[in-house]
Amino acid sequence: MPLLMLDLDNTLVDRDAAFREAASAFLTDHRLPVDDLAWLMSVDGSGYTPRDEVARAMAARYGAAVSAASVRDLLDRGAADRVVLAEAVRAALVAAVDAGWTCVIVTNGRVGQQETKIRRTGLDRIVHGWVISEAVGCKKPAPEIFRAAAAVAGPSQDGTSLNEAWLHGAWLIGDSPHADIGGASALDGVRSVWVSAGRPWTDTTCRPTHITADTASALTYVVEHPGDTGGHY
Repeated sequence: MPLLMLDLDNTLVDRDAAFREAASAFLTDHRLPVDDLAWLMSVDGSGYTPRDEVARAMAARYGAAVSAASVRDLLDRGAADRVVLAEAVRAALVAAVDAGWTCVIVTNGRVGQQETKIRRTGLDRIVHGWVISEAVGCKKPAPEIFRAAAAVAGPSQDGTSLNEAWLHGAWLIGDSPHADIGGASALDGVRSVWVSAGRPWTDTTCRPTHITADTASALTYVVEHPGDTGGHY
């Protein structure tokens, strides 16, 4: 079965929408300016800003008005407790599994937070496994995390390599040009789909095999075009 690696945040689940909802509730609960929502979203950086940096920025902005515990709760649980799996993505993912793809989530983040998202949305009952950067000690785009995903997939069809045989001909779907598409481009034989969400591709260091506007379309494309070598968008 071919390997399909999938990013979690803002690919399988809309992490930004979940964090926006949590941040809005946080501001309301603490009687803070609702206009600060844009600032919080910017500081958060779609989850790429280190948690400690976000906490320090919030402490500097709000001081004694907000406790450190409240900030930690927002950053640890806010998005994780609110993420949902869109029905279109669920259906397309199930179709990929039914078509014979071995699906493994590859995500940067902390184990507790990311596993909460995976289990809350029911992804744990669909995919074959997952790899979280905190658990393996490296982050995307490092090749080691993708090799770890291949190991999660199990022995190759001929029972040999756990890594290279799985990665050759594998696909990766993700929204980050650097972490996802850059990581895939550095691995021989791995194809990729960039989920653009309407953004233009501007990276000059690599190119995805294919671009789609949303994750459901990306999943459908991979299932229908497993041998695509790219060069068209």
